Amino acid sequence: MSPTEKINRYNEISRKYGDPWIWGIYITLLIISVVESYSASSREIAAQGIYMPIVKQCVFLGIGALCVVFLQRVDYNKPKFLYAMIPGLAVITVVSLIYVMFFGEVINGAQRAMTIIPGLVTLQPAELAKLSIVTMLSYIFAKSQKNRDISNRGMFGAAFVVALYGGLMIRSGLTNTLLLVAISFSMLLIGGAQFKKIGYLMGFFVVMMGLFFIIKQNNDKKQEVFNETQKEMQMNSMPSSSVVLNDAPSDGQKANHLRSGTWKNRLREWWHSDSLVYRGITDKNQQEMFSRMAQAHGGIFGRGVGQSRECSRLPLAFSDYIFSIIVEELGMVGGIFVLLLYLSLLGRAAMIVRHSKRVLPSLLVIGMASFITFQALFHMAINVGVFPVSGQPLPLISKGGTSILVISIAFGVMLSVSRTIANGGNKKDKADETPVIEGLDAVNPTEIPPKNVWK
Repeated sequence: MSPTEKINRYNEISRKYGDPWIWGIYITLLIISVVESYSASSREIAAQGIYMPIVKQCVFLGIGALCVVFLQRVDYNKPKFLYAMIPGLAVITVVSLIYVMFFGEVINGAQRAMTIIPGLVTLQPAELAKLSIVTMLSYIFAKSQKNRDISNRGMFGAAFVVALYGGLMIRSGLTNTLLLVAISFSMLLIGGAQFKKIGYLMGFFVVMMGLFFIIKQNNDKKQEVFNETQKEMQMNSMPSSSVVLNDAPSDGQKANHLRSGTWKNRLREWWHSDSLVYRGITDKNQQEMFSRMAQAHGGIFGRGVGQSRECSRLPLAFSDYIFSIIVEELGMVGGIFVLLLYLSLLGRAAMIVRHSKRVLPSLLVIGMASFITFQALFHMAINVGVFPVSGQPLPLISKGGTSILVISIAFGVMLSVSRTIANGGNKKDKADETPVIEGLDAVNPTEIPPKNVWK
């Protein structure tokens, strides 16, 4: 096949199904997910049976794949699609985050989930928030474009949205809030915001986070004093023979506590993590210790698929620490390959952005890719010790129904936008050039001049 025929074939596939590179990355991640999530499920197999963990993972991946196939066929320009993805998703996200803040279930020490179907389906609104923040910021920046720059009104709107979501998500984990800031920063760059405005916004986030930590630490101290007072009153009011000393907090206390002590301990442990080799394994450091042991055991080329030694000892090996199991089984080579998959997704999104005429599809694509890539980088950084211990799933590979479905929707949106952009040069389809909602036709400030060809 000649180079011209390859280009024509590539363009034909892009117009029908969306960008082939994104499809390739998505399918590769699915294959890795099926293999590695099952390999890392020793603890679940012992409790649920040999086939149940892989069946549940395949069911969620299958539902996610159906979402991708459906969304890539939907024109992102359709008003119904935009209304569902922007205000509709935002309302669902905010309501669910507020509900979880007061009534959510405590999972792994953080109040982060709500039950949809008892015993079968739970929802983690923090995952929805990552998707919603991309669509909301895309809308705000597209509406506030002025002379290839984002207006002050748009910057204030973005600050409000990120602060709102970050405040509502703070109970579900600090890394989720930091992830929102990273996504916002990448979208600001693509949206054409001046570096001075970006600096002001980042400074605002730093100040707000600092004030939040000060207030939260004071509240936690007051809560500890209150708990001690209640314990003393209870002890004084009970006969000495019936007093039972129990310093462990109840589930309700855990749900109402903002975990500043946990975060400080994790930061302290991370700062001194270079001395892990000299420590014994305890309940507090077993995740770090076993994850490092798994990676060291993998070496350069790994021990082979299904040959993990640490998956039966490493807590949450199938979710928050699955990258360590990947490195153990596939070695440093396999770990680098997975890393490059996510970086390639971000790079491919950047190429699509440079050939979009309008800023809205550009922000949707780069926002979704940034969300997936940054989450993967956060997960890997936690596993290798660059970041403190925290829960963050590896996109599409870690177990977790909400995360898989949200990531699948993000892939579907990217494929939808890439398919529409690819059809932009087709005389029968000018969807990328046709504004459907007033004010969303702003020009993409990063577009490559038309003389360049998308290859």
